[in-house]
Amino acid sequence: MNLVITMSRRYGTGASMIAGQLSERLSIPVYDRAYIEHEMESHSYADEAEVIRELAANSCIILGRCASEILKGQANVFNIYICADKEDRIHRIMMLKSLSYEEARDMLESNDRMRCDYYHENTGKVWGDVNNYHMILDTSQLGIENCADILLRYFERIEII
Repeated sequence: MNLVITMSRRYGTGASMIAGQLSERLSIPVYDRAYIEHEMESHSYADEAEVIRELAANSCIILGRCASEILKGQANVFNIYICADKEDRIHRIMMLKSLSYEEARDMLESNDRMRCDYYHENTGKVWGDVNNYHMILDTSQLGIENCADILLRYFERIEII
């Protein structure tokens, strides 16, 4: 079965690492904002939604870009939301970006605000609303590797993989 995983996330949750682990273990590509924007520039797509629908014709993981809403109702699409405690996110950003606590906090807040606004502008919905996702995973409670394992076990259990 063609499996499309959409992954919405708060900044600094480690969702990109989860997507990378899933990509490697499922042998499917991960598409993010940079890739989708590159596709729009390189081809004659009308908008990001058209690119996302085209990518979803094959198994893949799509990070952000309102993909959960764009692909809503498709049986092969599984929508995930990744969250984590704010302090954990700040410390992860500090480590990854070599920033001070204040710089990481400001970057987190700015990124979250932009993502929230982008989601609302493009969907009219609240970003992170539990009703928009099949599963919500908290990397502070579960850990990044466990989140990837949980998803893989779930997909195996429902016989998607």
